[in-house]
Amino acid sequence: QVLVIVALLMLASIGLASAQNPAYNTPFTTSITYQNISSSDANITFTFYPEGGGQSVTISKSLPAGAGSSLFIGNLTELPSNFSGSAVMASDQPVVATLVQIPQNSTTVKNRPLSNGFSSASSQVLVATVLKNKFNTTTKFSVQNASGGAIDLKVQFFNADDPNAAPIELTASNIPVGSAKMYDLGQMSEIPDPFNGSAVVTATAAGTQNPAEIVASALELSTNGAAARAFEGVNGGARTVYMPSALCNAFGATSVYAVQNAGTAPTSVTVAYSSGQSDTRTIDPGKKESFNACKKKDGSALNSAGFSGSATITSTAADIVVIGKVGGGGRSTAFLGETSGSSKLALPYVRWTSKENYDAGKRQRGFIAVQNIGTSTVSGVVVQYLNKNGEVVGTHTLPDIPAGEKQNSNASKATLASGHQQIELDEFGNPESNPGGGFGGAVIVQGPSGSQLIATVRISTGFNGGTVAEDYNGIAVQ
Repeated sequence: QVLVIVALLMLASIGLASAQNPAYNTPFTTSITYQNISSSDANITFTFYPEGGGQSVTISKSLPAGAGSSLFIGNLTELPSNFSGSAVMASDQPVVATLVQIPQNSTTVKNRPLSNGFSSASSQVLVATVLKNKFNTTTKFSVQNASGGAIDLKVQFFNADDPNAAPIELTASNIPVGSAKMYDLGQMSEIPDPFNGSAVVTATAAGTQNPAEIVASALELSTNGAAARAFEGVNGGARTVYMPSALCNAFGATSVYAVQNAGTAPTSVTVAYSSGQSDTRTIDPGKKESFNACKKKDGSALNSAGFSGSATITSTAADIVVIGKVGGGGRSTAFLGETSGSSKLALPYVRWTSKENYDAGKRQRGFIAVQNIGTSTVSGVVVQYLNKNGEVVGTHTLPDIPAGEKQNSNASKATLASGHQQIELDEFGNPESNPGGGFGGAVIVQGPSGSQLIATVRISTGFNGGTVAEDYNGIAVQ
């Protein structure tokens, strides 16, 4: 079997929040979008674990080869309406999953935070940015037990605004198998208000010092507005991290990178943009620095307005982890920096719709950025758009991608496959585009053998004449 460990946040939390509440007070319900990346039909089980323990619930599904589908937790009668917890997918074929957090009972919060499931775990997880009432944002994150027995947790919170502050250390005991421990910084008296920092989570088998395995996911939610984003905790860092998207006042948006030192010694970190500009800073162990694509820490100019490209981040003395964020123009996105590439990538959640549907906020559009992190130009990268039955309905062959640079794709750029209708691309992933109706659309990015590709997907929704958007990373297929 192939296990995908899926840390789920705020599942089916159907509350009575006011329609005008900020994102922090808005309940979310999770939809698990998942993709069969094999050439055979997959039999999949979802096992749901309540936070803190209790009776688990198992749901079984099947999925054709290559297909993408979704499981909306709010429609599962087997789970209580206030369920909050985690899940594990098990399949007889390789599968990948992206979690979509859908806001409930809100006329203002329209963004859908996105994060990926995990196929591996480790005894330490780094959360590169955690906030409490800082930048009008508060973090909620979830740590899931991916071991075979109960575990204990230690969480260290590092203060980015006070270099001399000792880390705040919290512990939790006897987290059951498969279950998750939730941390809501807005409700934690141990964390000062406001707080801007990072976290390191370490797990051991309950009552011992033996390492145990965990994964983590985080939500960043506005305390006074509609911004909402999600990202994954990272099991380990690297000396070089790649960012497929870098913006300075381009399309009304700007990128900021939260860079955390994952090592035990201070390190010098340089963000090199594809424009030729760069920014260098020193970061102490466990702590983070935020790099703005438009300006340096002292406020001096960096990239010019309108810059849209990519970035490579290097560290001299310690491994680092990076979270990329994009703000402005209604966007509140987050995605992981990548440490390695693959010639094949899976994107479980991709959509496209008409301008009328998009502008009315009824449906979404997915924009894909593919970066070449190899050392030479890559030619012939193909983006395949697949319906919920795994059929290729369109393909987009990308222009050559020079080393370090990126190319973009979306369903409107694809060439319709023989035997299919244009509506299948015009409303990609929506009921009109799928045989028998229903939602489900996925993408495979295929490069030549040996190529090193990474990708981010920006899922955008029209809202009040503008847009909201969130990102997730393409998943490497080995």
